[in-house]
Amino acid sequence: MSLFKVFLILTGYQLTWLMCVLGEKIYNQPLIGVITGSVFSILYFYYSKNKYRALLITLSIALPGYLFDSIVVYLNIYEFNSSLKIGILPIWMLVLWISFAILFDQVFVFLKNYQKIGILFSSILGPFTYYAGSPLGIIEIHNYNIFLLIMIIFWFLLMLYYLKIILKKFSIQ
Repeated sequence: MSLFKVFLILTGYQLTWLMCVLGEKIYNQPLIGVITGSVFSILYFYYSKNKYRALLITLSIALPGYLFDSIVVYLNIYEFNSSLKIGILPIWMLVLWISFAILFDQVFVFLKNYQKIGILFSSILGPFTYYAGSPLGIIEIHNYNIFLLIMIIFWFLLMLYYLKIILKKFSIQ
């Protein structure tokens, strides 16, 4: 895959994340992030060479992620500060998880050759991104010790699942 395509995919995800945060906290319009992420996702799948594989990989990451957030919010370990929720999560978390999961289709494939580094970085950066939302007022963490423990475990397992099961299932080279 070309570096330009990687750049476009990463930019699409980063714009989605930024619009989710700015839409919620600055503009008080949480649908800005939903629209941005929807456009990114539609364009990604439209231009994807293997739409079926892209969809399956995306759902294989987005569904466990969204379920994890739902359970942890339900258990009151953290909560998202949002003006528009579906159930117990902000509406933009749906599109944010899908946008993030798109990265696993092509961008994160290089990690198959660096599995230990991928798992380590996932275990550190995953929890950090949530924690970084705290000073922005996006997330309120109620128990930092439990938060850190379950986040490290989840992100470790998510990357392990990707590297050991998803990449093999789809024979990604």
